[in-house]
Amino acid sequence: MPRQLNLERPVVFFDLETTGVNPTKDKIVEISMLKVHPDGSEETFHSLVNPMCPIPESSTAIHGISDEDVANAPTFADIALKIAGFIENSDLGGYNCLRFDVPLLAESFLEVDVPIDLRSRKIVDVQVIFHKKEQRTLSAAYSFYCDKVLEDAHTATADTRATYEVLLGQLERYDDLPTSIDGLDEYTHFKKTVDFAGRFVYDEDENVIFNFGKYKGKSVEDVLSRDPNYYHWMMDSDFPRDTKYQLQKIKIRLEGNAIKG
Repeated sequence: MPRQLNLERPVVFFDLETTGVNPTKDKIVEISMLKVHPDGSEETFHSLVNPMCPIPESSTAIHGISDEDVANAPTFADIALKIAGFIENSDLGGYNCLRFDVPLLAESFLEVDVPIDLRSRKIVDVQVIFHKKEQRTLSAAYSFYCDKVLEDAHTATADTRATYEVLLGQLERYDDLPTSIDGLDEYTHFKKTVDFAGRFVYDEDENVIFNFGKYKGKSVEDVLSRDPNYYHWMMDSDFPRDTKYQLQKIKIRLEGNAIKG
């Protein structure tokens, strides 16, 4: 009997097509979501999105979406609440979503001031499973696990459906792969990150440390205490909004502790 996902609540597989590959600067031009409920029923959501900026030709060459295609499409602000409602009380899944789609989606919500907590969701990155087991691309994964050719690759709808089917194929192939979203979330995270971009991570003692730059491996609180200018440099630099938000929380906690002391 094929192994199936063990769901305690819905999981939403999603894919974004964008103006580029920088989750801090680039914008969504298409979003597709597939919600799978614990009883196996499914819901879908799809929309082109007007990024309110030109789509580079190099990006159009990949996903086929041009400025003309999105000229009359809603902006993200127009559909943000609808998207938030669709993923409410659901976990998330995607292909390369930990490094790109989730951070960009979080940035998009923050940009339009829609208060949604993506950090409370379990997140399954099917690419991580694939790379740990086989190390190939989504099209190759689809062929390998599903014995199918991925038609219309780099369209959000095709990639979203393929991602879900690949995960089902992975569950069938690997008996040691957990079927629960909690287990898959743990399996697909390389490090326990504080922000979506992974600039801050937890060490073995659950202390928040830097995961980049000259202070990599150092306690964020210790660095902010000894080098307060580093906080201002980060806040004035081109870091994701979510990264700056997490840094502000640490700074506020640090100052609160100083007042108590």
